[in-house]
Amino acid sequence: MPDLEALSATHLELARHDPHGRSARLVVHDGELRQTVLALVAGARLGEHASPPAASLQALRGRVRVEAAGELQQEVAAGELALLTHERHAVVALEDSVLLLTTVTGVAGGSHG
Repeated sequence: MPDLEALSATHLELARHDPHGRSARLVVHDGELRQTVLALVAGARLGEHASPPAASLQALRGRVRVEAAGELQQEVAAGELALLTHERHAVVALEDSVLLLTTVTGVAGGSHG
């Protein structure tokens, strides 16, 4: 099992030295399910991008803003979990932040539950 606290510290430090202010690591990949630890320094931005069929964002540290069509969609702060929009969207770090991004990239035949 990945240690999210250790990964948070490591990737936030890597993001601080990255020219784009970000660092990420895929920590779970099970069929259509993916979970990624993503660190962004304050002011770093993930430009507008398409959304997968289903996605959520949990802030492990810091605070980010999710924008759709250039307007505020929602803010997500440490300890909060948010369902992401199905529209194209961007993410902006309001503080040094670490996120756990969970995506489902399609619908597979079958379920674990």
